[in-house]
Amino acid sequence: MNPLYLASGSPRRRELLTQIGVPFTVIGADIDETPLAAEAPAAYVERLARGKAAAGRAALASDSTACVLGADTAVVLDGRILGKPRDQADALEMLMALSGREHEVLTAVALLDGQRSQARVVRSLVRLRSISEQEARRYWASGEPRDKAGGYAIQGLAAVFVAGLNGSYSAVVGLPVCETAELLGDFGISCWQDVPAH
Repeated sequence: MNPLYLASGSPRRRELLTQIGVPFTVIGADIDETPLAAEAPAAYVERLARGKAAAGRAALASDSTACVLGADTAVVLDGRILGKPRDQADALEMLMALSGREHEVLTAVALLDGQRSQARVVRSLVRLRSISEQEARRYWASGEPRDKAGGYAIQGLAAVFVAGLNGSYSAVVGLPVCETAELLGDFGISCWQDVPAH
């Protein structure tokens, strides 16, 4: 079985891969995450996922058997990508815009080896309840939203804001587990490798 590398610094993605019993090694893959002019959000997340996987693969050029997994997540409101907040004001503005509304979360996952490259984009809809400015300030003070797309983490303290989800919970967290498992299977990498039999 080919070795798997995860081109991501996200602890959430590491946890999700570990959860499905897939051994992997983390590899750095710094790329420019600036959206292109008039780039559609789905194209943006797929380009970044593929770019991260390609950057990781380039670092492993001497290993022809290596498979590299890249992923990217974007929160999208009214067609606009909400990235990671620059500061408190930016985070509060995002949360107030998301308050009481439904928005899209797009997560792309890409897998490549020396010969093949495949990617999937998963779309989920998340509805947040109304959030007061005081709650948004307290949430910012927790430190959690600082490195999160859209300024919130569904798996963390912001779970109290989530009134509904239509789609993939794991994709909103950062890695669509079902689609990732399918991609891994296409590349001959099975899940549940380190799950003991009973």
